[in-house]
Amino acid sequence: MNNEIRIVPSILTDSPETLRCMLYESEKFTDFVQIDIMDGWFVPSLSITAIHIFQIKTMLKWEAHLMVKDPENYIKDFSKAGAQRLIFHYEAAQSPASIIIKIKEHGLKAGIAINPETAISEIYPLIDMLDCVYFMSVHPGFYGSKFLPEVLPKITEFHKLYPGIETGMDGGIKENNISLVARTGVNSICVGSAIFCQKDPTESYRHLEALAQGDL
Repeated sequence: MNNEIRIVPSILTDSPETLRCMLYESEKFTDFVQIDIMDGWFVPSLSITAIHIFQIKTMLKWEAHLMVKDPENYIKDFSKAGAQRLIFHYEAAQSPASIIIKIKEHGLKAGIAINPETAISEIYPLIDMLDCVYFMSVHPGFYGSKFLPEVLPKITEFHKLYPGIETGMDGGIKENNISLVARTGVNSICVGSAIFCQKDPTESYRHLEALAQGDL
């Protein structure tokens, strides 16, 4: 089992007050979260914005998962808001390489996410520029979306080709499938509803962490 697997709480909301509550709740059990950003175009849902994050004081480090059209237009604002890393979608970018360069010019780490139907060969030319690759195991945009197990072999294949690149998986990951995800060799597992929609988010996080590490 990979001892470096990290469970990353994934925060998805369109309410600034709910964002505040979810960040403060997360401070009880982690030091790093992912904040999902949605524009109503690339995915149907809308979320909070960089301005809302900027207005909240938190001890957490965080990355933004940009599920948006024209992600290059978001880089400056999220840099100012305090992100450590920006993850954008390959499918949303006209020039992925130029977006990666722009992200790094703002002093941030750059990652790319690919939807379930996107072949991993599409991103091979970008690998040397990236800090991480995230594999979506749902069609993105909503908490509670159906997990797509057919994505799992893609990660295994990717690791054989690029064993040194950080990878993550995002979408539909819960108690009943997190062990399968962990066995693919991913470094990060993003979890939303299986943490925040539970009675005790801290307990749920720790339980998922133990399952991912093979301790249960």
